[in-house]
Amino acid sequence: MDIRIGTASWTDKSLIDCGRFYPKEASSAEARLRYYATQFPLVEVDSSYYAMPSPSTARLWAERTPADFTMNVKAFRLFTGHQTQPKVLHEDLRQALAWPEGRNLYWKHVPPEIRAEFWRRFQQALQPLQDAGRLGLVHFQFAPWVVCNPAGIEHVQDCAAHMPEHMLSVEFRHKSWFDEKHRADTLALLRDLSLVHTVVDGPQGFSNSVPALWEATHPGVALLRLHGRNTESWNTAGPTTAASDRFNYDYSEAELADIARHLRQLAARVASCHVVFNNNHEDQGQRNAATLMRLLKLPQP
Repeated sequence: MDIRIGTASWTDKSLIDCGRFYPKEASSAEARLRYYATQFPLVEVDSSYYAMPSPSTARLWAERTPADFTMNVKAFRLFTGHQTQPKVLHEDLRQALAWPEGRNLYWKHVPPEIRAEFWRRFQQALQPLQDAGRLGLVHFQFAPWVVCNPAGIEHVQDCAAHMPEHMLSVEFRHKSWFDEKHRADTLALLRDLSLVHTVVDGPQGFSNSVPALWEATHPGVALLRLHGRNTESWNTAGPTTAASDRFNYDYSEAELADIARHLRQLAARVASCHVVFNNNHEDQGQRNAATLMRLLKLPQP
């Protein structure tokens, strides 16, 4: 079974500051990525969610990683319905939109011709990874207010239609997609669009929680993303709240052993299975990923 395990990002501030994962000599962006790729076969690029990546940066990622390394890339936040500040946009697009600084911009505010340019630039930024054989999944984590209704379904279909040459994974953040009434239809939608369903391990009992459905909707890849199980911090928000605080959770070995059992069964149904630890407080994700690799008897790169 081909199971590739890694973490969401490799440059989180709390990870670097804790000093437990990277050796002292790995003090530059290049050295950290090169070292990370000796420990895990996969990483998820999360910076692409916060700002559109550049082709030159993607080219450096490809040059600094081995040929069999996989990089999943998180889709830019505008595409997934999240609020976006104009300051993170390219200067010419910001001027073309003429959107007030400090006021949140949403996809619905973007005119069709500028939407097309956003899609073009995003795919252009992915091209160096694609050319180098490093690009894995392009991950669409939709906003909690993208719900299972005609508008939400149309949004998912539109994203899929704009990226036919890439393999997309989809993660929903509203319980309506997988409630008893809509669960089967949601999985059928993903299969019809050739999209990879994301098995989510995270806190339960919230409107922006989804259950862990160990299903595969694409024969090529299955995806498991682990956010930790910290119910107290799941919906903590505020200008001083870091993502590493929200996903502060250290999986026990017993929890990881149970996850490994489900993972083996899922991986047997697809060509490749990707696992991304998003509990990114200090080195929790890296330690948990290494433990899961050991439990599954997977070799280090």
